[in-house]
Amino acid sequence: ILAKYPEIKTLMGPDPHLKWIVSGMVCLQFLACYLVKDLAWKWIFFWAYAFGGCINHSLSLAIHDISHNVAFGNKQAKWNRWFAVFANLPIGIPYSASFKKYHIDHHRYLGGDSLDVDIPTDFEGWFFCTPLQKLLWLFLQPLFYSLRPLYVNPKAITRMEIFNALIQFSIDLIIYYLWGLKPIIYLIAGTILCMGVHPISGHFIAEHYMFLKGYETYSYYGPLNWLTFNVGYHMEHHDFPSIPGCRLPMVKKIAAEYYDNLPHHQSWIRVLWDFVFDDTIGPYSRVKRLCKLVKES
Repeated sequence: ILAKYPEIKTLMGPDPHLKWIVSGMVCLQFLACYLVKDLAWKWIFFWAYAFGGCINHSLSLAIHDISHNVAFGNKQAKWNRWFAVFANLPIGIPYSASFKKYHIDHHRYLGGDSLDVDIPTDFEGWFFCTPLQKLLWLFLQPLFYSLRPLYVNPKAITRMEIFNALIQFSIDLIIYYLWGLKPIIYLIAGTILCMGVHPISGHFIAEHYMFLKGYETYSYYGPLNWLTFNVGYHMEHHDFPSIPGCRLPMVKKIAAEYYDNLPHHQSWIRVLWDFVFDDTIGPYSRVKRLCKLVKES
């Protein structure tokens, strides 16, 4: 693609707007913490699912973008790491440093057995095989995403992960001291609920589950990309991970003949529905391959 369209290289580099958008979302969630502190518990969970969780899921995808150094550029890698910790704050649970550590392997060893921790375990594929069990698996998806790396490909804890946890829990304690327990539950419940059975979480299944034999990565070009930093442009992202999400539609436009005829999803809600009720699709519907480990320089 680059040989035919070298101008795509000009799309690489930082997104100058990302840091301001993310900062606004973080501030919005802190304002929400103040506003929900006196609400009844039923409204805490309602707003966590309907609003706060959407913001938190969007922030998790901003962290995904930031892991590719698109907030400040490759020359300011540490700034990207610290900014990801800042974007993590409304999520309520330390996450950004660990995500960075494993996400590079997802790109380098896509589908790699014991290397790509995005691949469900054999137990997940064996047990969650009926519609009811697959629905339960979707609810538990945040749990599997957080615990699976520790089982499949455990890595040493990094200094950045320690800083991530210390800063995150310090902010959680400050929020608890100022406004009580309800804002903390609002943040964490929103994170868990909106990474489970929620329209936005359809991207987890849409990206790499093999709905058509022979195709392991799919894009989605619908309106939810506005909330998810264009993570739906997933084929384009894997081709050019150093291009920020805001410019991925330009990749598709420039190199249209490479993407227009590829199978893609029309709806993340339909993806979730098909995943649950189609007997041919489940946690096993992933390509798994043996990959040779690349030596770090």
